[in-house]
Amino acid sequence: MNNNLIPTWYYRQFDADYSLDVPAKGYGGWIREMLPMESSRTALVVMHAWDCGKKSDYPGWYRAVEYIERANEISENVFPELLGKVRSKGMNVIHIADDSGYADGMEGHEMALELSNKYYKNKPVVFDMITSEVYEYLNEFRKNHSFPGIDNIEDIAKGRSHKSFMKNAVPLPKEFIVTDSSQLHSICMELGINHLIYIGFAINWCLQYSPGNMNDMTAKGIICSTIKEAVTAVENKESAEYECHKEYALWLTALKNGFVYELDDFMRFLDSI
Repeated sequence: MNNNLIPTWYYRQFDADYSLDVPAKGYGGWIREMLPMESSRTALVVMHAWDCGKKSDYPGWYRAVEYIERANEISENVFPELLGKVRSKGMNVIHIADDSGYADGMEGHEMALELSNKYYKNKPVVFDMITSEVYEYLNEFRKNHSFPGIDNIEDIAKGRSHKSFMKNAVPLPKEFIVTDSSQLHSICMELGINHLIYIGFAINWCLQYSPGNMNDMTAKGIICSTIKEAVTAVENKESAEYECHKEYALWLTALKNGFVYELDDFMRFLDSI
């Protein structure tokens, strides 16, 4: 057993008490316990840390995606010290970009593609979309009336065309950059990694559903955790004041994927190794 312990949050989802009006109130809930972490088999994963430009440059993007400002704040106040400490201790850092092209040609991405070819033979499966007039109408309706809104589409397209890594999350040479789950899994197999700690944006969206996400990696047997202060979430009108969707996603992460760490505890753990 590894002797390097770190305060770790998990959620006890048992036992429902059927003598109560709400049986779930019998659950143990959030519990903090000293648990081991094997730093040599753990990697910090920085997912979709996008430089989205300034609000004045792309106001429509900020109108539709209000968490960008919280992400920028985390990048400024959390990433520099966190990434600096992780790197200084020799823990692996892996970056997840999307497939829009801003990682193309970078050394770390070429390294990831090479490993993906080794383990997965780089054979993507492509399916033709099944379209129809109603299908096209419904997709257009959602885009215009639900998200992101017809008046914001142009700004978002402009912003995404200039998207890049946040200045505080730029990959260093020899740090892997992946754009899908097969590439990330290949790195884990090559390096013997069985625990990924995700930071970045957003924990209830990209980190759960985009290529390279926690759910994909959990399905491959890898523990996927997060650091509470290093993520934010997509919120809505009803949830934004108290960041309720972030709280839900932290619970979901702890229950389905792995564990939740506090930033100060994680930094002290790094100091101890």
